[in-house]
Amino acid sequence: MRQNEFHRPVLAEQAVDLLITDPGGIYVDATTGGGGHSKLIMQRLSSHGRLLCIDADPDAIHYAREQLKGFENRIFRLMYFDQADIALLEENMLPATGFLFDLGISSFQIDRKEKGFAFQGSGPLDMRFDPTNPLSAETVVNEYPKEKLETIFREYGEERQWRRIADKIAQVRGKNRIKNTAELAEIIRSAIPSVQLNKTLARIFQAIRIEVNDELHRLERALNKAFCCLDRAGRIVVISYHSLEDRIVKEFFREKERDCICPPDFPQCVCDKRQEMHILTRRPVTSSENEIRENPRSRSARMRAAEKTVNYSGIL
Repeated sequence: MRQNEFHRPVLAEQAVDLLITDPGGIYVDATTGGGGHSKLIMQRLSSHGRLLCIDADPDAIHYAREQLKGFENRIFRLMYFDQADIALLEENMLPATGFLFDLGISSFQIDRKEKGFAFQGSGPLDMRFDPTNPLSAETVVNEYPKEKLETIFREYGEERQWRRIADKIAQVRGKNRIKNTAELAEIIRSAIPSVQLNKTLARIFQAIRIEVNDELHRLERALNKAFCCLDRAGRIVVISYHSLEDRIVKEFFREKERDCICPPDFPQCVCDKRQEMHILTRRPVTSSENEIRENPRSRSARMRAAEKTVNYSGIL
């Protein structure tokens, strides 16, 4: 399998340019995937630099090991990225110099029908990054109360037809359990008009995937833990693909950059809040027209970065 068959890294050069400030530093690729970003990072590091490669998908870790087998000073850990602090502590790699997050789902995961992420074709209702996760898409679709499905479709999918789709799923599963992606896609098709059907399918599948893997809550935890793990002047670089992720990253960086949170009518500051990060990307970095032509998935990518401005004081 070639690298671009697993997952072509998005905004790769730009991300690594922002990430690496010290070739001899300690870096974390928190979403290693096929190892595309990791390989570029390793090529930039000196013999003293170290890289921790994290992914929850064992297939990704297996493939990344093959991609990086020519490099030394790289460590692989099979875990979710909100557990990076544990790995860094165990590997004696604190404080860290930089974190890279390439969020969402890889091309490899989408293309493998047995993983159940895609609405094209037929595969099991799985959608788990970590195959040991007890919660699968089949459980969400068949066992969640209809009201909870509505909330997931509305909030995680930002889908306007959330109520109609949840109603239809509840009707069908009341007769027979929904077991594969083709069945679910057909139910969605029967519930809504055909206009922009593929976008609705993508939004509903995205919403279920986010719920199964607890993606947004994990991102919030991961950003806070990454900040705590960073040394002064260390950086966090995040590539996101939809507005929910991008909003979390943007607000996290803004909050860390704020120097005072007192009401504007207070005569003097009493909150003791101080700036903890400096935002490096006032506007998100996006892909060039050339990259979009070569890799259409990069069209929705938004990259943000910030640098820590306070000393490392230990992990939570």
